[in-house]
Amino acid sequence: MNIPTGAHLELPIRTQLFINNEWVDAKSKITFDTINPVDETKIATVHEAGQEDVDLAVEVATNAFKTWKATDGSTRRNLLLKLADLIEQNRDRLAEVESLDNGKPKHVAHAADLGFTIECFRFFAGMADKCGGKVIQPTQNSFETFCFTWDQPVGVVGMIIPWNFPLLMQAWKLAPALAAGCTMVMKLSEKTPLSGLLVCDLIKQAGFPPGVVNVVNGHGPTTGSYISKHPGIAKVAFTGSGPTGKKIIADSAITNMKRVSLELGGKSPLIICKDADLDQAANACHIGLFLNMGQCCVASSRIFIHEDIHDAFVDKIIQKAKRLRTQGDTTSETDMPLCDLGPQVDKTQFDKILGYIEKGKQEGATLALGGGRIGDKGYFVQPTVFKDVTDNMTIAKEEIFGPVMQLMKFKTLDEAIRRANASNFGLAAGICSRDAGTALAAARDLEAGTVWINCYDNFDLAAPFGGFKESGWGRDKGEETLKNYQETKCVMMPIDPKN
Repeated sequence: MNIPTGAHLELPIRTQLFINNEWVDAKSKITFDTINPVDETKIATVHEAGQEDVDLAVEVATNAFKTWKATDGSTRRNLLLKLADLIEQNRDRLAEVESLDNGKPKHVAHAADLGFTIECFRFFAGMADKCGGKVIQPTQNSFETFCFTWDQPVGVVGMIIPWNFPLLMQAWKLAPALAAGCTMVMKLSEKTPLSGLLVCDLIKQAGFPPGVVNVVNGHGPTTGSYISKHPGIAKVAFTGSGPTGKKIIADSAITNMKRVSLELGGKSPLIICKDADLDQAANACHIGLFLNMGQCCVASSRIFIHEDIHDAFVDKIIQKAKRLRTQGDTTSETDMPLCDLGPQVDKTQFDKILGYIEKGKQEGATLALGGGRIGDKGYFVQPTVFKDVTDNMTIAKEEIFGPVMQLMKFKTLDEAIRRANASNFGLAAGICSRDAGTALAAARDLEAGTVWINCYDNFDLAAPFGGFKESGWGRDKGEETLKNYQETKCVMMPIDPKN
């Protein structure tokens, strides 16, 4: 096992399954390797949960739910706050392992991923003692009937999270479910299990009872499928690809019709109007595409630029992309250190991205920057910009999930919105304009769950996040997320005093 320099004995690399607050070997006896994408070396060999392991995790979660659901909201609040404090105390170590396993630069993981992760647990700690319901005024016999709703935890939740933001995606699922009073079985991504496993030690240290949080490792078609088909699981929360989301829906349908929430892929448009502040718009495009090496479901990979400003704006975008830092460089001049590039997460993604770049060239797009790998070791891809992209090209239709930007030209805003909406995806969109009415009208008409105006990638925890169309069901973040993990019970009784 290759442990990075500075490893803490009190928070060591874990490779087992976390079930009932204990580290256990997988009964399946199956293991897999996790790889450092910077140098392609093995970091560790990790246990993979089989059907028997998932059964055990569901059993202990079911038993724990009997008491956890009855805990005071203030108890859940305090435990979540304690967990947030422990994550903050171990922030440097968690960022180190997140960088090791995922590839993103450590300073980016420390500033962005860990910052939002801590905030997420604290935000939902504040919601834990506010779950309840509301009083309803009936339309009939209003004066003689008392009616109210009672929000109750849904039960054992299966959670399947992706590899692009391992700690943050773990927090987006765990925090609201714990606040609502659910117990859970979470599968970490087989590409990046290590940082999420570290959090399990902190969950136990914070004082969460055994069986409330259970975390397993494994691949989607095996471990993930055991979770999505399990009859003891009442709900599945998933973030990942559209095809896998559809499989989870099918698994739910053929088993116990468990509730499903999905945050899936995107091919997000960003419209640059001719009255936009070009520097502001360039910043939005830059962070929208290059954050996390383009491995973002909301990446602004379709950028529509008004023809009157097209050439000047393209030059501005390319110059900014040329100043991106990569391969550990933290000293060269750059515009946004948060966009410093690491490698892609693994060889599969690396090869897929290079394949899309070749497809773009073959279909007639103009390669304005990049287009290849960096170096001969590690999964580093050059920041790449295509111009003269048309709507029918593969790179304009399919999610690339890499540092590849598509620049497209438009004449009228109506045309840009029509083309932006001509997609099966609807996760996010953006518009840059200094006219508030224009921007708000576009936000109204764009078919996306989030629309950013004169900015991009603002992930404030109070703001709900999710997609239209094939980009998902339900919302993460914000107060609305609690509904993913609650059943609404209606209670009615006559007001019939006897004295």
